[in-house]
Amino acid sequence: MIVVDVEASGVNPYKHSLVSVGAVHFENPSYQFYEECRIWDGADIMDDAMAVNGFTREQIMDMSKQTDESLVQAFLAWMEKIPERTIVGHNPSFDRDFLAVTAARYHIDWPLAFRTIDTHTIGYMHHLLHGIPPPTENKRSALDLDAILKYVGLPEEPMPHNALTGAKVETEAFSRLIYNKQLLDEFKQYPIPW
Repeated sequence: MIVVDVEASGVNPYKHSLVSVGAVHFENPSYQFYEECRIWDGADIMDDAMAVNGFTREQIMDMSKQTDESLVQAFLAWMEKIPERTIVGHNPSFDRDFLAVTAARYHIDWPLAFRTIDTHTIGYMHHLLHGIPPPTENKRSALDLDAILKYVGLPEEPMPHNALTGAKVETEAFSRLIYNKQLLDEFKQYPIPW
């Protein structure tokens, strides 16, 4: 499995662009990927997205950075060593769609499946299996990534968000939810609360 997190210039993979990709091979978590790129010409930029990921407009339009096409090619080359390539993450359809749409924009074969594993769903089920009502807000699930991290005993994801940091915390949360064990050394000081 590949735990993937992307940062982008907005929320629509057809209008906005990748700005960074972070990934962790779940079965061998020391095998990690992180790269940044400039946005594609004409991509829209949402100020709210920039506030979340911490990039400036100058950074995401820096012509010395690789293209989003090169970034997707580098990611696909990195994952070639991974035998089982199901994408895992928090709201992984967002990450998958940005990568897949970027690949399609440049006619790059997208070899990954449509199906993903979502830590939101796993966390929601974990709550139910243990008789804990999942938190709600506005009559729907409030299990965002920070709520999942708190539930599994980890601190909130630091701001601004970084794609590799996101992939790492999602890797650790997934391990705690599914296997009831700590995985990454950098989170050993945070005990599992159950």
